[in-house]
Amino acid sequence: MARKPRDFDAELQALMERAKKVKTQKTTQLGELVQVVGADTLPLETLAGALLDAIDQVKAKSPATARWAERGHAFFQNGAKRGKKSPGGAAPGTPGNNGSTPAAGGAA
Repeated sequence: MARKPRDFDAELQALMERAKKVKTQKTTQLGELVQVVGADTLPLETLAGALLDAIDQVKAKSPATARWAERGHAFFQNGAKRGKKSPGGAAPGTPGNNGSTPAAGGAA
């Protein structure tokens, strides 16, 4: 009984299609994340600069990255899922408004 020869071209094509699908899905999810946290309201230059700064801080192993990870974990654990924004944007203390909360009794 002879073995059936493998069609390497078909296997390679299937892998390339799968990789393209995964890349498209990742891009879509990143876009959704930008919207969920309210970053889509920022000017593109500001958002790009903030992300570049974040990358630099992660590479430098800044202590801020641990806080960011904790905050991101809390964001997803607290049910801040797709489309759940308050009428004025993100809720106070959540990503999207820099985590700021209005000062009690103080003027802005």
